[in-house]
Amino acid sequence: MNLEVILNKDQLTRDDLIYLMNLEDKEDLQKLYDKAYEVKAEYIGQKVYYRGLIEFSNVCVKNCNYCGIRKDNNKVDRFTMTEEEILDRAKWAYENNYGSIVLQSGERSDKEFVEFVDNIIKKIKELSNDELGITLSLGEQSKETYQRWYDLGAHRYLLRIESSNQELYNSLHPDDHDFKRRLECLAEMKEIGYQVGTGVMIGFPGQTIEDLVDDLIFFKENDIDMVGMGPYVLHEDTPTAKDVEDNGVLKTRNLNWGLKMVAILRLLMKDINIAATTALQALNPVGREMALKAGANILMPIITHRKYRTEYQLYENKPCIDEEASDCKNCLAARVGTVGDEIVYGEWGDSPHYFKRTNK
Repeated sequence: MNLEVILNKDQLTRDDLIYLMNLEDKEDLQKLYDKAYEVKAEYIGQKVYYRGLIEFSNVCVKNCNYCGIRKDNNKVDRFTMTEEEILDRAKWAYENNYGSIVLQSGERSDKEFVEFVDNIIKKIKELSNDELGITLSLGEQSKETYQRWYDLGAHRYLLRIESSNQELYNSLHPDDHDFKRRLECLAEMKEIGYQVGTGVMIGFPGQTIEDLVDDLIFFKENDIDMVGMGPYVLHEDTPTAKDVEDNGVLKTRNLNWGLKMVAILRLLMKDINIAATTALQALNPVGREMALKAGANILMPIITHRKYRTEYQLYENKPCIDEEASDCKNCLAARVGTVGDEIVYGEWGDSPHYFKRTNK
């Protein structure tokens, strides 16, 4: 197979994707990343959009095998930010001209939680004169709940599938999880009108390059609008961590796999939003910049109150947990500058793919 030919194809086959994922030569990898950046520049622009991330609660009813805030991890101090604290963070984002925020928490679907989120969405829309875009990342909910939150003004929803391979999905989750329900949720969001986001974890025990290629094909076949996928970074207080044989080798491989996944996805789905996830920076100090240069166009600076950040760690060595929101803003601005991209302030930065998909 010829790399130059593959990089200039209009349609990539599964064999093409496997070939690209197996690239190891530094010059070949650079050609892949350069091509992905070229495609980003053409279809998205040399632009980066911020999503101010508010991780407002680490209370979770789920017990995912890989996650640091899983229900059975009793080493975590549980918290839920007050409404006033969340609105303060949203106001900070608005005043600092962030176009959008992400509301993320551990998973709950009880009536009290749903109504709490109802109020938060309404009040964020009010305080920002309907100018702040709202992405939700709050796990599996009923279709009725998704509809309520959409009607109140949330317009993007991120629900990662972690793996499109049902057996691998099951290895990451206890028996009370239902892979089919996860897929149904994505379909319901699309039907309601959300910009639909999903993603996978890259490089966890038992996963192969072929599995990751099938994940990329899943995004394409399901017409996903935005993707947030990051390398698996272990958390020692989880069952999955016990299956890791050599964490040093894992970190190096997963960083490389993560960057390749970003680049190949940009070639496969040219006009979607792709996040440069924080987990990449956990493996390399400039991991997020590397992802931007490989085709990503979204950054999610943490704006959670500093006092809560240490208790919201899904994985170890999470960066930025000892910084204030203003520190993250200034730091990321400098980082983006090194790539040559422009931070676009005051815009939602919606996925062009969404408008193409919905003819809006």
